[in-house]
Amino acid sequence: MTNTLWISIGWVLAAGLLGFGISALFSGWLRLSRRLFLLPYVVLSGLFIYAFALWSAIDFRSLLIENWIAGVIAGVLIAVFLVRNVRSQPGSRRSTGTELVFDLAWLGLVYGLIDALFLNVMPVLAIWFGFAEFAWSATLLGKILVGVLALAASLLVTLTYHLGYTEFRTRKVGLVMIGNTLITLAYLLSGNPLGAVISHVVMHLAAVMQGPETTIQLPPHLSLQEN
Repeated sequence: MTNTLWISIGWVLAAGLLGFGISALFSGWLRLSRRLFLLPYVVLSGLFIYAFALWSAIDFRSLLIENWIAGVIAGVLIAVFLVRNVRSQPGSRRSTGTELVFDLAWLGLVYGLIDALFLNVMPVLAIWFGFAEFAWSATLLGKILVGVLALAASLLVTLTYHLGYTEFRTRKVGLVMIGNTLITLAYLLSGNPLGAVISHVVMHLAAVMQGPETTIQLPPHLSLQEN
């Protein structure tokens, strides 16, 4: 194993530790409300993603352009399934007027985007980047193997991040893992991160409309942490 691969794995492990720390500290210990919790989450995870982008020197413009049609199609297809899941959950009060516009932008667009980049895109890129120098990774079997490892990396970061919330230290975390598996697969199978970004953002927008207090896609839920 080369130094680049070890460092790439280190980025994945660091993302998992950072995610757990953010959710455990700002949700579990400081008990910030959902809207306030997003401030440190967006800033800290955003800086982490930016640092990874600088280290890897990945051409994100090319990444978004290549296979973008497949990415959009995959994102929409997975989003349909995720929205149906959100709609099957109990509804609760949602904001109205300008407050609803703010929630759609903050809890839907921004929250969904940072979740997609941090949980679904960055871990996959780290694994792909780490294995890129091996010739066998370009073969069909190699691509499948690296894809499986990339999915595992994404799920590791997803799991550790959600375990920082006390509300997800139950079997309910399994539902989160299923949803994020589909979201990451939208990226892996299409070859474009738009698959993950579109599906994750649409899921968050649907959760805002269904009601933030009863949809599991919008933690933290302070009332659940008291149980």
